[in-house]
Amino acid sequence: MLNFYPGPSKVYPEVRNYMVDAYDDGILSAPHRGEHFVQLSRTLLGLIKRKLNIPQDYYIFFTSSATECWEVLIQSLTKHKSFHIYNGSFGEKWCEYARKLRPSSEGTAFDLNEPMPVEQLNISSDTELICFTQNETSNGTQVSPTTILNLHNRYRDTLIAVDATSSMAGLNLKFIKADIWFASVQKCFGLPAGLALMACSPRSIFRAKQMGQKAHYNNLVSMYEKMLNYQTTHTPNGLNLYLMKRVLEDRVFIKSIDKQLTERALDLYTFFEQFTDFKLLVENHEVRSKTVVAIQAQERIIDEMKKRAMHHNIRLGNGYGPWARNTVRIANFPAILDEEYEELKRFFLHYYA
Repeated sequence: MLNFYPGPSKVYPEVRNYMVDAYDDGILSAPHRGEHFVQLSRTLLGLIKRKLNIPQDYYIFFTSSATECWEVLIQSLTKHKSFHIYNGSFGEKWCEYARKLRPSSEGTAFDLNEPMPVEQLNISSDTELICFTQNETSNGTQVSPTTILNLHNRYRDTLIAVDATSSMAGLNLKFIKADIWFASVQKCFGLPAGLALMACSPRSIFRAKQMGQKAHYNNLVSMYEKMLNYQTTHTPNGLNLYLMKRVLEDRVFIKSIDKQLTERALDLYTFFEQFTDFKLLVENHEVRSKTVVAIQAQERIIDEMKKRAMHHNIRLGNGYGPWARNTVRIANFPAILDEEYEELKRFFLHYYA
């Protein structure tokens, strides 16, 4: 089965052998307060910073998912409100969840074919956290490094948190331009679901200590205190942490992966622009995602496309949110091989050319 679903997506084939190695290594039954786990955690943190180009003074934490990160950040870094900027379902869901915890939280939507309107934002001075999704998986858009820099420059005194679930470990993100970045691992990391990584600036940890919000078990202050000893607040997903270590050891540096995905994304967009039965959902080249390609057509065509693809052992991603019935999404993740995309192209050329 060729899997182009944008998460959980294809895992690296080497993961099969790594899982056996994890069993033989003993990490599956190692105490998470013991030296065996601490050594794994210490090694992994170094690999993450080096291979993903994360600043050395940023702190790395592990959670179960990106959606858990939403909760941890709202609980730990806001007493009153956050401000959310979104153009798709996942950014909007983050905003909705924040309002359940902090009813004063605010949000603003922008069009999927337009860049984030940084100059038009009206974020009040009492906002404690600005939140957005760098790569909106639901519709195949992304926020450019230039836009993130402009946001950073305009709101220097406010913490900025970025959901990078469909881009971290795939794109060479400029981590220094925001305070918090987080992602689940079932996309560009090429790993099984059930683990997320969060990178936090020194300033964000300082603010968390100032606020002192420790009413919840996985609060940022407690996570920070435990990670000083390379430990987690909770019993961690030891298997996935081991798998991440092995994958990162074998992968090239993020600059090379970014180059590969950028070139492949351009090729995919150029390829899909030639068809008449369907069109690319995102028309503006400047805001198209490099890691998730969204194709739009009539519902009948989309249903037929998914069934035909599955008949040929090709799994396309369902649409999501407002685009659930009239789009398919195609992942452009590092674990998927170039030859698999060539097979995907042959499928489309056979049925839709």
